[in-house]
Amino acid sequence: MREEKNKKAVVFLADGFEEVEAVAPIDFLRRAGVEVVLVSLNDNGVSTGSHRIPLVADVTLANFAKGFDADEWDAVLLPGGMPGASNLAASGTIGAILKTLAEKSAFIAAICAAPVVVLYPLGLLAGRRFTCYPGLEKTVAGAQWSEDGVVIDGNFITSRGAGTAGMWAMAIIERLLGEDAARKIAASVLIRR
Repeated sequence: MREEKNKKAVVFLADGFEEVEAVAPIDFLRRAGVEVVLVSLNDNGVSTGSHRIPLVADVTLANFAKGFDADEWDAVLLPGGMPGASNLAASGTIGAILKTLAEKSAFIAAICAAPVVVLYPLGLLAGRRFTCYPGLEKTVAGAQWSEDGVVIDGNFITSRGAGTAGMWAMAIIERLLGEDAARKIAASVLIRR
């Protein structure tokens, strides 16, 4: 993980992502001063959410992967939603990037279906505490599920769903920038902590 103050996070977007789980943390992290880069799996740079809301990314996955340097990134965010999480999981490129970032101790933040659908098949939940959308935990072995809204285990930050997206974003901000930064953003957007 980079040591300097300006933190960078990447958000991977695949068609079918849950919009709130993407937009809330993108907005809140940017308010906190984190440089957030949106990466679309689509060649046209636009990913459409599960409720037909399109987001224009900063870069396509193909171009992002060409210049990928794990040392440049402090966090990666994986919105849930279906089939968005399945589309993320189907990308071998994203899988390789996630494994590399996990080895470099970047924060791996996944919400809703993404912890189970994306991280678990890669072996990244093994031995960890996690949370996810209710019911999906039944398919996971070798990890400890919690019904908490947000679960932090080392450099992994997982959350349950759209209703916990704000708390999830605050947990990411706190890990990247400290408690004071998270408290300030939470107060400004009226999230109870």
